[in-house]
Amino acid sequence: MTDRLKEVSLEEEMKRSYLDYAMSVILGRAIPDIKDGLKPVHRRALFAMHDMGNTWNKPYKKSARIVGDVIGKYHPHGDTAAYDTIVRMAQDFSMRYLLVDGQGNFGSVDGDPPAAMRYTEVRMKKLTQELLADLDKDTVNFVPNYDESLQMPEVLPAKFPNLLINGSSGIAVGMATNIPPHNLREVIDGVIHLIHNPKATVDELMTFIPGPDFPTGGYIFGLDGIRSAYTSGRGTIKLRARAKIERGRKIERDRVVITEIPYQVNKSRLLESIAELVNAKKISGVADIRDESDREGMRIVIEIKRGELPEVILNNLYKHTQLQTSFGIILLAIVEKQPKYLSLIEIMRYFVSHRQDVIRRRTRFELKKAEARAHILEGLIIALDHLDEIITLIRNSRSVEQARKGLITQFHLSKIQAQAILEMQLQKLTGLEREKIQKEYKELIDLIAYLKKILGSEKMILDIIIDELNGIKSEYQDERRTEIMQEDIQEINPE
Repeated sequence: MTDRLKEVSLEEEMKRSYLDYAMSVILGRAIPDIKDGLKPVHRRALFAMHDMGNTWNKPYKKSARIVGDVIGKYHPHGDTAAYDTIVRMAQDFSMRYLLVDGQGNFGSVDGDPPAAMRYTEVRMKKLTQELLADLDKDTVNFVPNYDESLQMPEVLPAKFPNLLINGSSGIAVGMATNIPPHNLREVIDGVIHLIHNPKATVDELMTFIPGPDFPTGGYIFGLDGIRSAYTSGRGTIKLRARAKIERGRKIERDRVVITEIPYQVNKSRLLESIAELVNAKKISGVADIRDESDREGMRIVIEIKRGELPEVILNNLYKHTQLQTSFGIILLAIVEKQPKYLSLIEIMRYFVSHRQDVIRRRTRFELKKAEARAHILEGLIIALDHLDEIITLIRNSRSVEQARKGLITQFHLSKIQAQAILEMQLQKLTGLEREKIQKEYKELIDLIAYLKKILGSEKMILDIIIDELNGIKSEYQDERRTEIMQEDIQEINPE
């Protein structure tokens, strides 16, 4: 046994092992890829759903089935992590644009846990198809899964910049990422502007993308934090709840009504913290707190005692509770298997570069397929032009192999063309079928010329990217939810 033991330096072993662990967490767990904006577990979950045909227009499937496929085929980790990932992609208070359509209890903004995976059902949202489109056309590299029994995509083709649109957050080893979500229409307009104007500045792009757009709405105060994040990759923004003061004869007391809270704030804990501050006399003037939220939306009512100023109480609530929070933006993503801090412009450029590569690969795939079909049709047209001779040759051949060799020799056909002629049905010999073959061949020649033209023109590739982005925008765009206030937060003076 002793001859198999090897003495090593503890310091060197710790350095090497910890570095291996750190890189595994950074690349394999916590940080999203710049190209599709997904972490490995999200990508594998969506690919497993795609593989099962669990699409937006098909019936829901039990979440447990999806989780089983994810951990059994692609992600050899805990089932809880896989299910939590799927749940988050189905929560409208977590994701600006849902990637998973859930049926059942998927948790709430109050922090309620989702139902167990055996009860809930899921399928992909229609928008998710745009992340996976053209996956079967050799558009991205596939890599072996953990036991090398299956292949899975390294990244998804991603027709839209998901990293900006849905954001991402994660804590790795020695680094973290915290990318806020944005409005789809604004981001697409910004990307298109950058394609047309490659030297565009951050200030120019901020006319299209004024700042993050959170699923929970609310307000962002000040532009400096946004500009800093978009320029350097780091910045801090202030988020505030959307609140209004209701006064009038119809209600006994003035009240503060909150209809939207900052992103990632737990509503139940928020109400508890307000109640604790009132009970501890740190906030005075509050008569009652009620949660009147229902299916129509959020409504937290804080009734104010007579003679008190609701503006001052609201100001104190902002100061002492999570009605006002800070969001630290860290634009960190994986670029060519390395973590990198990025500016807004860099994120957009990497997305455009990824789409250029996808379109080139898709075009080459379609060109190869069109050329292969045209090659077969050329052989069929030759056969139809020499129909009697070919029938005689086939009739006089003693075997299929002899017939194939005779066709290749006598008519200068390839092996593939000869095989296609031998497999041709008799109905193809009619005049109508002959016209169809000639029409298809002509269309394929035009298509081949068009595809070659695309591959030879960067402008055409960029035009295709713009057309695809405009198509996504027209189908999925919606209004901004988070309002951006240009001025910084100002406290109300009780005097």
